[in-house]
Amino acid sequence: MGLKQVVRVLVMVSTTFLGLLLITFLIGRVVPIDPVLAVVGDKASPQVYEKARIAMGLDLPLWKQFFIYISKVLSGDFGTSVLTANSVVDDILRVFPATFELSITAMIIGILAGIPLGIFSAVKRDSFLDHVTRVIGLFGYSLPIFWLGLMGLMFFYARLDLLPGPGRMDVFYEGIVSPVTGFLTLDSMIAGEWEIFRNAVYHLILPASVLGYYSMAYLSRMTRSFMIEQLGQEYILTARVKGVKEWKVIWGHALGNCAIPLITVIALGFGNLLEGSVLTETVFAWPGLGLYLTNSLLNADMNAVLGSTIVAGAIFLGVNLFSDFLYKVMDPRAREFPQ
Repeated sequence: MGLKQVVRVLVMVSTTFLGLLLITFLIGRVVPIDPVLAVVGDKASPQVYEKARIAMGLDLPLWKQFFIYISKVLSGDFGTSVLTANSVVDDILRVFPATFELSITAMIIGILAGIPLGIFSAVKRDSFLDHVTRVIGLFGYSLPIFWLGLMGLMFFYARLDLLPGPGRMDVFYEGIVSPVTGFLTLDSMIAGEWEIFRNAVYHLILPASVLGYYSMAYLSRMTRSFMIEQLGQEYILTARVKGVKEWKVIWGHALGNCAIPLITVIALGFGNLLEGSVLTETVFAWPGLGLYLTNSLLNADMNAVLGSTIVAGAIFLGVNLFSDFLYKVMDPRAREFPQ
């Protein structure tokens, strides 16, 4: 990557992040929630209210408030949470590993199920398998994810009693394992607490499966589309005429050429999982960033809301940059002729 490309990427990232900060700042000023009242309470005297307003810098012109907001964010200061009385950064560092653990597990489920289904659906195009796969994908892509979570809890927890209910683990296991990585499954393995590890895995299955189904539907649909396009290319016909085995044509030639666009799809899918985890974590009482954001919204904790939004947006931006980097690594044409 040349110097011009590096500069262009830095300008793009900076502009996008600045736009994100502007949007979050305006949201914090437009929503019908008084941040001063959230701090001092609605029974505070006018004098106390005014002192708090000045201390928070809300008496300054809007443009000055925006520059102060940018400087604080860039220095890693998202303010203090009204709900927890902790630094928002500390709260996010505490809850984000739970969201990351859930999203990673869901993405693995989506990849392992969605890509093979998409391949088989494309190979057996217009067959019974293809129609079934497309219907399954349509349901997964169309049904509200919170409804899927509620149905999962009703059947697998309340009625069949096959899986545990909401939460990351049973209550009587809380506080036993000291956080090291923030991933409860890994931390319990490190501590040698195998009973807690099994309990954490059981709690992870249902919410990860709901998110994974959502991811699988998206990936199977896109994989099918990419594979159909590749299987219609002349190089596939040439390989078949030369006597190349069908499994090698499908899994080696066609899928190999689908790998590049699939990287972008998987990256965007991971970003969608982080977005979908807000509702999923609320349904399953999963103590991650999504539940933290929901509780902050319900309690008018705007520092926490805006801080969580910025982190989610920065993750989206980072994932897209990473996928673009992998795209250039895997496809020499992208390096030679940058867009």
